[in-house]
Amino acid sequence: MKLRVSEIISLDGVMEAPDQWVFPYMDQEIGQEVISALLETDAMLFGRKTYQEMATAWPDRTGDMADIFNRVPKYVVSTTLTEVTWNNSHIIAGNIVEEIAKLKAQPGRILLVNGSVELVRLLAQRHLIDEYALSVAPLVVGKGKRIFPEGDHMQLQLVDSHAYKTGMLRLSYEPIRK
Repeated sequence: MKLRVSEIISLDGVMEAPDQWVFPYMDQEIGQEVISALLETDAMLFGRKTYQEMATAWPDRTGDMADIFNRVPKYVVSTTLTEVTWNNSHIIAGNIVEEIAKLKAQPGRILLVNGSVELVRLLAQRHLIDEYALSVAPLVVGKGKRIFPEGDHMQLQLVDSHAYKTGMLRLSYEPIRK
């Protein structure tokens, strides 16, 4: 499986709490593309905090997006959780890099990461990310957790882009591996 990090970010790279600032830039076209991307997803990977937020929000919802979130296998990286109750969820503990490499080696299309900034940073440091799918909102948030922390360095290659009427951009990058 290909490990895809899919994040909503501001122009200044903030990915924290997009629910507080992104909705004025969303429209039906973006919603349809989100569903299309989710339909490629064979499994999801979360950090503990994002998992707990999602596990509270999605199990009782209905609709296309909820059906996907509730159906696919979900893996949560955590050293503190001992039990997960959201349908089809599994805990990854121990050697995270080895366990995620095993997931990537399984047949399928996309292993998707949403949110989970600390996990994304760990995956990037270990060169486990195959694609960054960034939805960039046309605003500067000014503060919050950024997808790429200060001091990090990596080269990315643009593989796809799309500009929406609302000012949002969808940018897909692959890491350049040396």
